[in-house]
Amino acid sequence: MSIDLKLAFEEIKDLVLQGKALEAFEKYYADEVVMQENENPPTVGKDANRQREQEFFSKLVEFRGAEVKSVAFGEDVILSEWWLDYTHQDWGNRSYHQVSVQRWKDDQVVHERFYYGS
Repeated sequence: MSIDLKLAFEEIKDLVLQGKALEAFEKYYADEVVMQENENPPTVGKDANRQREQEFFSKLVEFRGAEVKSVAFGEDVILSEWWLDYTHQDWGNRSYHQVSVQRWKDDQVVHERFYYGS
């Protein structure tokens, strides 16, 4: 039986909004996951992406909020629009909308790409 993507997304969303994004990453992302920010080169593998995520979160100075604006489900794909508001040690104050496209296989995220303005 295949995972229910709607239920999986709800749990991921809840964990992210509780400041537990790394827990969602550990549970739902495949060992061979590929993640990419806009046109930047992709980061390949769970270990490399874990390190990238940990570095991002270690440099958060203040997290003011996040909200899911919309979400759509397809066959083995989830598209979600997020609003994010935070201060980052290297990037300063950030408040923007981001779209995430997750591709799923065998009940795990195997590819995720983020699209957002600078």
